[in-house]
Amino acid sequence: MAGAASPALLSPTNAAKQKEIKGLLLGRYEIGKLLGHGTFAKVYHARNVKTGDSVAIKVIDKEKILKVGLIAHIKREIAILRRVRHPNIVQLFEVMATKSKIFFVMEFVKGGELFNKVAKGRLKEEVARRYFQQLISAVAFCHERGVYHRDLKPENILLDEDGNLKVSDFGLSAISEQIRQDGLFHTFCGTPAYVAPEVLARKGYDGAKFDIWSCGIILFVLMAGYLPFHDKNVMAMYKKIYKGEFRCPRWFSPELTRLLTRMLDTNPQTRITIPEIMSNKWFRKGFKHVRFYIEDDKLCRVNDEGDDVMDCFSDPSFSESDSELETRRKLTSLPRPASLNAFDIISFSQGFDLSGLFEEGSDGGARFVSGAPVSNIVSKLEEIAKVVRFTVRKKDCKVSLEGSKDGANGPLSIDAEIYELTPTLRVVEVKKKGGDRLEYEEFRDRELKPGLQSLSSGHIADSSYLPSDTE
Repeated sequence: MAGAASPALLSPTNAAKQKEIKGLLLGRYEIGKLLGHGTFAKVYHARNVKTGDSVAIKVIDKEKILKVGLIAHIKREIAILRRVRHPNIVQLFEVMATKSKIFFVMEFVKGGELFNKVAKGRLKEEVARRYFQQLISAVAFCHERGVYHRDLKPENILLDEDGNLKVSDFGLSAISEQIRQDGLFHTFCGTPAYVAPEVLARKGYDGAKFDIWSCGIILFVLMAGYLPFHDKNVMAMYKKIYKGEFRCPRWFSPELTRLLTRMLDTNPQTRITIPEIMSNKWFRKGFKHVRFYIEDDKLCRVNDEGDDVMDCFSDPSFSESDSELETRRKLTSLPRPASLNAFDIISFSQGFDLSGLFEEGSDGGARFVSGAPVSNIVSKLEEIAKVVRFTVRKKDCKVSLEGSKDGANGPLSIDAEIYELTPTLRVVEVKKKGGDRLEYEEFRDRELKPGLQSLSSGHIADSSYLPSDTE
């Protein structure tokens, strides 16, 4: 077996589950250690008993994804991964299903995330260029196949044992069939630090131009060791992105600076295209076209009874009940906050520490995570304001609280803005707008914190399966 099972897997419950997985896989894969897990899936290292090759197997709980309405999302992800067979993209080998589980058998990539390399500091130009060339080759292939990643970042790029780049995590991807009549996508998604300005404008965007912008951010990070647009405050960072104001460090060559300026052009109409990038002088240095052959664009997709795995989605148990449809209609009628990726919000916290989501920033602001609906959070803020006799002003997902007493610096006023992490998690960003800082801190700690934390869900959901589109 390639890798021993972790102690957690040896408990009676987990051992039984592991045994179940082995049985369901008909002995084709020997399950090894748990590599990671989220709300809807667990990923194991495994070995193909016939070939001896290592693979990664994502085990998805059908019941959980059914409850949150992610069936269509997973079907789309399977369809996308079937389209993008490329040497610089993590491969999906096959999909299997049982009555309770879905199994994604994926390529096992040993080298870890590209992010881990960048976290140690900027890369040498020739190394960064090689990674960038492979990234653009993969992205160009995706676009040719009508697939747009929409969440490109170093954390979603893996390296194999030979140092070759592998694009992963197509959970927020979209396909050309989802484009609206205006020829654009309209879903607000992606990682805040890598999102294109036209996405922030919410007027529709070209998926290819979105990916090109993200690739530009990645190239800057590889070469500089830091982000071109960054701020601890999400909205302040968005303003920087929207204006497109950044400065290249002195060690960037003029050719590289010109390329980045064209990739990080805030106007998508004049932003450089993939063919133009691939003909750029800086890009072409040492570039070799990847030659490969796709034998088959079909996946071996069977369940334990020999049926096609996609049949599991047509099972009556996977259809929504009238009450579920009514609940969905009610939810979609509410004001919808900005959708942000849970694990990417964490990146704004100092030291990439999850606890930063529940702590104060250097500016006195604070963030709180809650599983409560937006309406409940707004009601809680109104309740808090009523207790201390504050005036409340509401607009969509933003609430302003204003005190009536004049302090040392005028009446205390506080802004609270609600963002969506996932369909079941929200983050509330609170900051002082006016008034005395000490008065604000006392109000925050004695009133806001206890009230908002009483709504906290107590956990962070898996970002691998965010239902990213209503297109």
